[in-house]
Amino acid sequence: MDDISPVRQWRVPASLPAAKLAGGVLLVALGLLFADGDPVRLVLAVLAAAALAVWAVRDLIAPVRLTVDQAGLTVIRGFAGRRLLPWAAIEAIAVDRRPRLGLTSEVLEIDAGESLHLFGRYDLGATPEEVAAALRVARRS
Repeated sequence: MDDISPVRQWRVPASLPAAKLAGGVLLVALGLLFADGDPVRLVLAVLAAAALAVWAVRDLIAPVRLTVDQAGLTVIRGFAGRRLLPWAAIEAIAVDRRPRLGLTSEVLEIDAGESLHLFGRYDLGATPEEVAAALRVARRS
């Protein structure tokens, strides 16, 4: 391969699961602080915190979201599974940019015919444009 090593991975930044877990603790603390004897508020806070914790656990169990090698791309599938997409199955690699609330969001799109795989900046630990460029180089090699 030209500009990349034989195997290259993009993963969730290490600080992200910690931030999600801290957010969950903060939600429970706020639920306790503002419940005022109302169990519904506390239950909602605990449920939201549990959802954040599950999301953080996924980041810890399967931090690698995308891997590229000579065979193709390996993408995350489901909660923590993996799926190999051979180069022949990949129809397009693109970056979708959309303005939202005064900010522009970027998403890496990998079109594999029957499946579309989407990755944001926090899935990859890099900008989608950088990853798309690296994938295009690997595909040509």
